[in-house]
Amino acid sequence: MDQVIVGEGRRAPASEPGPAGQARPLTGVPADARRVAAQRFQILQPHLEDGLPLTEAARRGKVSERTARRWLAAYRRGELSALAPQTRKDSGARRMPDQLQKLIEALALRSPPLSAATVHRQIQQLAPEHGWPTPSYRTVCEIIAALDPALKCLAHEGSKRYADTFELIARREVSEPNASWQADHTPLDFYILTENGTPARPWLTLILDEYSRAIAAYGLNLEAPNAATTAVTLRRAIWRKSDPGWQVCGIPAVFYTDHGSDFTSAHLEQVAADLKMRLVFSLPGQPRGRGKIERLFATVHQMCLSALPGYAPANLPQRPEQGRLSLTQLDEALHHWIVNDYHERVHPEIRQRPADRWAAGGFLPHMPDSLEQLDLLLLTVAKPRKVHPDGIHAFGLRYLDPTLAAFIGESVVIRYDPHDLAELRVFHRDVFICRAICPDLAGVTVSLREIIAARRAHRRQLKQELTDHASLVDQLLAHRTGLPAPLDQAPPDPPARRRLKIYSEE
Repeated sequence: MDQVIVGEGRRAPASEPGPAGQARPLTGVPADARRVAAQRFQILQPHLEDGLPLTEAARRGKVSERTARRWLAAYRRGELSALAPQTRKDSGARRMPDQLQKLIEALALRSPPLSAATVHRQIQQLAPEHGWPTPSYRTVCEIIAALDPALKCLAHEGSKRYADTFELIARREVSEPNASWQADHTPLDFYILTENGTPARPWLTLILDEYSRAIAAYGLNLEAPNAATTAVTLRRAIWRKSDPGWQVCGIPAVFYTDHGSDFTSAHLEQVAADLKMRLVFSLPGQPRGRGKIERLFATVHQMCLSALPGYAPANLPQRPEQGRLSLTQLDEALHHWIVNDYHERVHPEIRQRPADRWAAGGFLPHMPDSLEQLDLLLLTVAKPRKVHPDGIHAFGLRYLDPTLAAFIGESVVIRYDPHDLAELRVFHRDVFICRAICPDLAGVTVSLREIIAARRAHRRQLKQELTDHASLVDQLLAHRTGLPAPLDQAPPDPPARRRLKIYSEE
């Protein structure tokens, strides 16, 4: 072991464990204290390593010999870390009764919150009554400022604000398109003109693919969201779009929504079971986890609606005369922005265009077997109707299709999109039979020739059925004896009597 000269020529180890045992780790010493320990060691170093008398080392270091001997004893006990200045255990603690400090904290945590001046005035009145020293205003402010921000948030703003601000959350990420969709509604900061010329604020429903940030579908409605409008928007999201530039479609693996009644309906649960789609709901009153679609609503307002006449943000006066677009015009503007701007713009978080990310790798979505199956599941606007000779009567309109010729007098169920009354989907005993068209709305006419051909075909079918039934009865009755002739067979005519008399007979 290396030896060094200590004091008057005595030799001692360079490091001796103190009587208390192990030295304090240097890593547990604050940076400022480590610098002080290094400076003290530099003063002792000539004595420890070169054998310089401790008195001379202290003189060169400009400290007293007594101080140098104290440092040397500390170094022997705990090496370099023992040279660091020791902090008091009560350093930073205020010399006041614990009950007085707790009272100040309790007053500061009351709701509604009290000002520091109010807390100080109340403490000035209460402290003498309990024999406590009266703290200064500055001390009261320091105690209030030292309170845990989470504790103050919980006391002053409630558990909901505390949960949104301070509780730990796990951010959900998905690995492929259609793995998870988010859906939500919001009233727009926008005024449109209704058909009677009055301004109104529409509601926007959005369905977002979490992986690509692409919009699967949207819906604009003047009434508050309900199960019917939600089902119609989900149908648009799942089925292929008529616009070839909008490719997002398919059945999602997870449909993530809030706890609204339109999303938690029994019908939507049945639809999810049939489509093998898992429903996930956020906690009631806690929108966390749906941040992507919340940010998308802000993007719609800032980048689409703000450039249109009728935009009325909440921080500006909402003047009814701002509404200049109809609901149809707003729908066209929003569709154009989604397809040509939002889907083609590089998203700052995924650093890709949403349309490219959704279609990357030749992704093929899982689709329903047919649109009729999807309509039967989702279009909850269903009404019973009777098929009349001139078609189906609904909404004061008349709907026709040649297929209806075979169902005159039958009760059917019509399903329709509330925003597109040009056609009805007609179901008979839960089986899709046709799409009935309203010529006045669809611009499509059913010709008289088609109607006559359908009537003749149905008549021929009915006659054939009568012939088949009659033939079956004849075959059954032919095997039985002693029965009168079939009702459809007339008895043989008797021989005709002569009306002209013959003389030979007289």
